[in-house]
Amino acid sequence: MGDLSRDDIANTLRILVATDCHLGYMEKDEIRRHDSFQAFEEICSIAEQKKVDFVLLGGDLFHENKPSRSTLVKAIEILRRHCLNDQPVQFQVVSDQTVNFANVFGHVNYEDPHFNVGLPVFSIHGNHDDPAGVDNLSAVDILSACNLVNYFGKMALEGSGVGQITLYPILVRKGSTAVALYGLGNIRDERLNRMFQTPHAVQWMRPEAQEGCLVSDWFNMLVLHQNRVKTNPKNAISEHFLPRFLDFIVWGHEHECLVDPQEVPGMGFHITQPGSSVATSLIDGESKPKHVLLLEIKGNQYRPTKIPLTSVRPFEYTEIVLKDESDIDPNDQNSILEHLDKVVRNLIEKSSKKAVSISELKLPLVRIKVDYSGFMTINPQRFGQKLQILKTYLFSQRLLKKRRNEAKFDDTERLRPEELNQQNIEALVAENNLKMEILPVNDLDVALHNFVNKDDKMAFYACVKYNLQETRSKIAKDSDTMKFEDEDLILKVGECLEERVKERSVRSTDAAQSIEDFRTTSAGVGSAVSFSDEEDAAQISGSTSTTRGRKGSRVGSKSSLDVSETGKGKTSARGRGRGRGRGRGSSNLKQTTLDATLGFRQSQRSASVAATAAV
Repeated sequence: MGDLSRDDIANTLRILVATDCHLGYMEKDEIRRHDSFQAFEEICSIAEQKKVDFVLLGGDLFHENKPSRSTLVKAIEILRRHCLNDQPVQFQVVSDQTVNFANVFGHVNYEDPHFNVGLPVFSIHGNHDDPAGVDNLSAVDILSACNLVNYFGKMALEGSGVGQITLYPILVRKGSTAVALYGLGNIRDERLNRMFQTPHAVQWMRPEAQEGCLVSDWFNMLVLHQNRVKTNPKNAISEHFLPRFLDFIVWGHEHECLVDPQEVPGMGFHITQPGSSVATSLIDGESKPKHVLLLEIKGNQYRPTKIPLTSVRPFEYTEIVLKDESDIDPNDQNSILEHLDKVVRNLIEKSSKKAVSISELKLPLVRIKVDYSGFMTINPQRFGQKLQILKTYLFSQRLLKKRRNEAKFDDTERLRPEELNQQNIEALVAENNLKMEILPVNDLDVALHNFVNKDDKMAFYACVKYNLQETRSKIAKDSDTMKFEDEDLILKVGECLEERVKERSVRSTDAAQSIEDFRTTSAGVGSAVSFSDEEDAAQISGSTSTTRGRKGSRVGSKSSLDVSETGKGKTSARGRGRGRGRGRGSSNLKQTTLDATLGFRQSQRSASVAATAAV
């Protein structure tokens, strides 16, 4: 078609084709969570730069059927940024739009008088974001209701047996160019395979002849999202199932980038497979460079131009056969690991050299497929962990080297501690709408500060110990312990803890000092390093004799009934010790029940253990 003149521009329809964006993929991963959105942002930016008439997406815009709110918000933000503007739309949709777009509005989005749509987007659904539920809605329906995407290719299965579908094209006119765009959203491959082999199950509606435009003048396109790899003929769609009147096919779902159109022998049409814009599996096909396709159509001719995506995270894939390597000893595992380390270093260095600027430099994905026939096997998990550390270290060194070459940063500016994200427990609790019911937030905050900044290994233990001591004192002062039942005791403990949480939240300035005073005082009474409650039992041993009334003994017998059986004979140190951390050697731990710690009655198990320890 050569360079376009002004007359050619008026009669040439320019389409940017992409498939399988998978927005929201790995959104919970701190490193890869933004990959899919950055690639989609680049696709929309390319569409603006190339001044295309519209963007055509081949399914799987979202990675999940029910994308998270964060994913939906980011997708809407990207589309609003690039699609809503004052640029005039140069083409017309001349078909029945109520049939093409299955929504309540029934028209293409740029014709809505309430929106300025300068870059229309047309999309079908894939197998990841397919319609579901009672109302048969997809995540793409949300974008369609927002007037950001023209959702088509949504089929209503009719009839009995395998069903019946009818494909109505979107008829697009720009000057003398007429394009019939067919869309087929994802249908289960086994079912669609049977439908194509069932007579009249799949019907194609051809455009009618109009004045100055014959049926043969239409350029017929199809975009679909199905299996193409013929590992199982019944679980894929053959190109020979498609009608011969088609001129060009956009094939989604396959992630390997085969963007150059390929002619199907004997069928007369060409197929492009743009592949995914983000790697979702570590296979060889995903490691190929990612592209989108700029398709220019004039009359019955077209010109494809593949455009590389530069924001995609690099992916290095290689296969190694150990017996072909001469520097490896089959009986030495270290030599195998050293060789694999060397391979990883070379792959990371190769990936880093491809980046032109710092903004393009990303931590690469690396996969090594190793054939170790005749060699010692290695632990893949351990090597994977080592690979992750090595990959991060080498990438950091490479990034630092590039920054030195470009900006010559001073060594003191590499890392600024004041820029690190520091949050306390109080801020985290408030941010997540949590309610602290046992321990005061301020005390935990102080314990965390001492643990991190002062390397105090006993900070949290001292916090729990201090709060437990104050709770005991409060219960002892408030009521007569002789009148407590089991349920009343538990409720009373809960009430005291809640009151302490409220008091500490109001009076937060003396939290650190109170805990420090408590630790200083208790240091002379018992060892703060020990996690046993021996000192607690010793402190309350005098008070237990005064509380051996009828109700007190009943409480003690109830609370110690279960554990007393585990102390019979010589099996107390072993078996029946799975619950609550009691395993082998548990007789060395001096424990008391809740009743004993609160000053009522020491359990039978605690007494027997103490006696054994004394002997």
